[in-house]
Amino acid sequence: MKTFGQFLQSGDWKGEKHVPVIHAPEKVKAGETFDLRVSIGDEIPHPNTLEHYISWIKVFFFQEGGKFPVELAEFKFTAHGEGGNFSEPAGTTKVKLDKAGTIYAISYCNIHGVWENSQEIVVE
Repeated sequence: MKTFGQFLQSGDWKGEKHVPVIHAPEKVKAGETFDLRVSIGDEIPHPNTLEHYISWIKVFFFQEGGKFPVELAEFKFTAHGEGGNFSEPAGTTKVKLDKAGTIYAISYCNIHGVWENSQEIVVE
């Protein structure tokens, strides 16, 4: 049986323009809100044209000891030059966690497919 995971690509975001970059502290306090930002192309800008663009980024959190990841956010980017308007592939949300775990970000490029990145986060 084929799984969706076989389509996920990854790499070092400093050298690969498709990999989502997770901007979050390494440690947070339980129950306290923090800013979570996810972006594409921090080191190498990704094209944003009608022909080549990032369509969306989804962010999940898998809590240590959990059964499955929980979706934290979804960012859709729908303007790629129509009428000179662009939405850049970046999004910020406020997050509150009770336990440590891993943040996963997945992005979709209309030409190069699905890309992933992750970051562990400690909750004190």
